[in-house]
Amino acid sequence: MVQTLYYLLKTARPRQWIKNLAVYAALVFSGLFFFDFPNYLLQVTTTFFLFCILSSSLYILNDIVDRKSDKQHPFKKKRPLASGDLSVRTALLAASSGIILSLIISLSLSPFLFLITGSYLLLQLAYNMVLKSIPILDVLAIAAGFMLRVYAGAITVNLHMNVWFLLTVISASLFIAVSKRQSERTLLTGMENRVGFATRKTLEKYSQRLLDIYTGMFANATWLTYALFAFQLDSSVTAGNIPTLLAYVPRAFVAQKWLMLTVPLVIYIVMRYLQLVYENNQGESPERVLLQDKPLLAAAIVWGTMVMTILYFLEMIAV
Repeated sequence: MVQTLYYLLKTARPRQWIKNLAVYAALVFSGLFFFDFPNYLLQVTTTFFLFCILSSSLYILNDIVDRKSDKQHPFKKKRPLASGDLSVRTALLAASSGIILSLIISLSLSPFLFLITGSYLLLQLAYNMVLKSIPILDVLAIAAGFMLRVYAGAITVNLHMNVWFLLTVISASLFIAVSKRQSERTLLTGMENRVGFATRKTLEKYSQRLLDIYTGMFANATWLTYALFAFQLDSSVTAGNIPTLLAYVPRAFVAQKWLMLTVPLVIYIVMRYLQLVYENNQGESPERVLLQDKPLLAAAIVWGTMVMTILYFLEMIAV
C-alpha cells in the first residue's frame, strides 16, 4: 500500500506544481496581496491546490496513454507506469478521482472558475491526444495552459490584469515551451539510431535553425514585455489590514517606476536559462532547472523579494 502511494505520488510529479504558482500573479501585481488579509490569499491558495490536484491527475492520465512509447524513451522508461511498478487500474482510479474533485471544488468557488478549470482540462486532454504532435500548436497549447492558470487566480478574487503583464506571461511561457523542444531535440538526436527508439513526432517538424529562431524571438519578447510592464505599471496599493509603508502618502508625492529595478534580474534569468538550454541541455524539464540550478534559483528568489518589497513597502517613496 505504501509503495503504491509512493509510485502514485511519483507519477503525479509534485515538482511540476511550481508551474501552478502562476495563479498568484494577479494577486501580487494588483497591489492587493494584503487586502482583506488573509482572505484573498486563502482563496487563491485554494485555487493553487485545485490546479495541483488537476494537473497531477492529468499527468497520471497522460502516463497511462503514453506508457508504451515511454518505454522507448531514455528517461521516461523509468516512470512507474512505463516500468510496470504501478498498475493501470490504480492509476486510472486516482486520475479520475482527482479530476472530479478539482471540478467540484472549482464549481463551489465560482462558476467562472469552473469554466476556466474545465477549459484547462479540455486543453490538456487535447494536447495529450492531438496537439502535442502538431508543430506550433503544441507550443501554443503550453502557453495557453499558463494563461489559464493566471486567469484562474484573477477570477478567484475578481482582479484585473495589466495587458503588458499578460503579454509577459505569454512570451515567457512560449520561451519555456520552445526551450523544452530545443533540449528534447538535442537530447534525442544522438539516440535516434537505437533499435526501437522513436522521437516525439513533432520534433521531426522542427529544424534546429527554426528552433534557434523561435528561442531567440521569445527570449527577447519575454524581457521586453516585462520591461514595458514594469515601466508602465500604474500601481496604487490599496491599504488593507497590513498597509504598505507609505500607503497613505498623497499621489502627488510618490514615484511609480521602482519596479524597473527588477528588469536587469529578468534579463539575467533569461540569459541564464538560455545558457542552460544551449550549453548544458537542461531545458527539457523547466521546473528541475529552476530548482536545481543555484544561480537561477537565487536570481528568481531575489527577483520575487524585490517585487514584493517594491510593490508593498518601497513603491511609494516621495520624490
